[in-house]
Amino acid sequence: MNIEKNERNNQKVEEKQKRSEGKKRRMGNQREIWITTAFFSLVFIGMLGYLVHFVATSEQDMINNSYNSRQEILLSRNYRGSILSRDGEVLAQTKLDEEQNETREYPFSNLFSHIVGFSTQGRMGVEASANYYLINTNTSISNKVANDMAEIKNPGDDVYTTLDVQIQQIANEQLNIYRGAIVVTEVQTGKVLALVSHPDFDPNEIPEIWEQLVESDSSSVLVNRATQGLYPPGSTFKIITALEYLRENDNSFNQYSYNCNGSHREGDSKINCYHGSNHGSIGFERSFAKSCNSSFANIGMDLDRAAFAETLEDLLFNQELPLTLNYSKSTAAVSDELSTDEMMQTSIGQGKTQITPMHLNMITSAIANGGILMKPYVVERVENDAGNIVKSFKPNSYGRLITEEEATILTELMTAVVEEGTASKLKGLSYTAAGKTGSAEYNNVKGDSHAWFTGFAPVENPEVAVTIIVEGAGSGGDYAVPMARRIFDAYFAEK
Repeated sequence: MNIEKNERNNQKVEEKQKRSEGKKRRMGNQREIWITTAFFSLVFIGMLGYLVHFVATSEQDMINNSYNSRQEILLSRNYRGSILSRDGEVLAQTKLDEEQNETREYPFSNLFSHIVGFSTQGRMGVEASANYYLINTNTSISNKVANDMAEIKNPGDDVYTTLDVQIQQIANEQLNIYRGAIVVTEVQTGKVLALVSHPDFDPNEIPEIWEQLVESDSSSVLVNRATQGLYPPGSTFKIITALEYLRENDNSFNQYSYNCNGSHREGDSKINCYHGSNHGSIGFERSFAKSCNSSFANIGMDLDRAAFAETLEDLLFNQELPLTLNYSKSTAAVSDELSTDEMMQTSIGQGKTQITPMHLNMITSAIANGGILMKPYVVERVENDAGNIVKSFKPNSYGRLITEEEATILTELMTAVVEEGTASKLKGLSYTAAGKTGSAEYNNVKGDSHAWFTGFAPVENPEVAVTIIVEGAGSGGDYAVPMARRIFDAYFAEK
């Protein structure tokens, strides 16, 4: 009897243990299921959040993608909006005939060809960067209903730019028959007031001349030289070499002295001053003002190359620029691997160094703005057909490129270029100016050089920066500086 009772008790214990173990297994399985469910739920939520963020921040890029059919859908419902200057002058518009056939018209023909661009045979300029706004519409609901019933398209939104027609005209006239580029920007805002690139084209004729342009191996008409043209900076690069010297000799740079006899030799390598000029005994400021190649080759050889490379990085060489327009990266390299000749050439802006006029203008603007670079921008606001603002674009700081003290010293150096150096044609005017000239050699033929000028005005409270390159013209002081003077004159005459 006791034996049977013990067996029953043992069986109950075993069953209880089995139930307990089964319960534990079920709980373990449920825990694993919950953990797995929670993990995939978090992954799904993360993916959903990323998708929402991507759509919210990349909608323009997606619509502008040539493979996105939504563009065609929008253009089947809306006709392209207008592009206007800062003062409301029409730079591009869509004309409709009685049968609602559309023609894109550019009233100023060649004048804004590269910066406003075109919208047929692809897109370029503001036509490309503001495409999203131009093909969308924010006209009223009642207008949409009425247009839908009448089977006509809605007006696309209008884009107002920062471009100044008068300054653009003056810059264009100054460049005239020369190849090259001119960039004019507001120092404290980053607004692009004018951007000229020669040779240019008439965007009204793009459908007719397109094949001729793309089939020609020698044509560079479609290249926006202001943002895509890469040139040796010549003596304008001495701004960067001078900056590096200041950083390494902040308390003693004014003690620098050099005796220029027209050339500088290091071993078998030799650098000549422009046209063999003999500058005599000069200090740091006068070396800069007179643009003495020999002195700056001497300076360059004593610089810390690793530190110089960091300064180039600070100034956005070999890097992406904060621009919405298509551009080329400026390139410059300083390292221990450079030969003596290469280092001396680099110090005076020759050799393999390449820069775009827009990038040089950005460096110049940062100096004028106390070391802070404002992002260049061209689109000011977007309005619907009733004149209501859809979106506004405000000045946006990229950040500090150089210290305020460095900017002050560089301003003093660039002022000396005007007051007693190679940009003296800007001296004694109703406004003060600061700048740097350049004569950049581009081949092995003696005397062949591009003429550069970059600078700003007024010195006391800088407002506008002007950067000019004239291909193959020669001396920056002789060719680019007079152009800059007339542009500065036009700017201050408007005020």
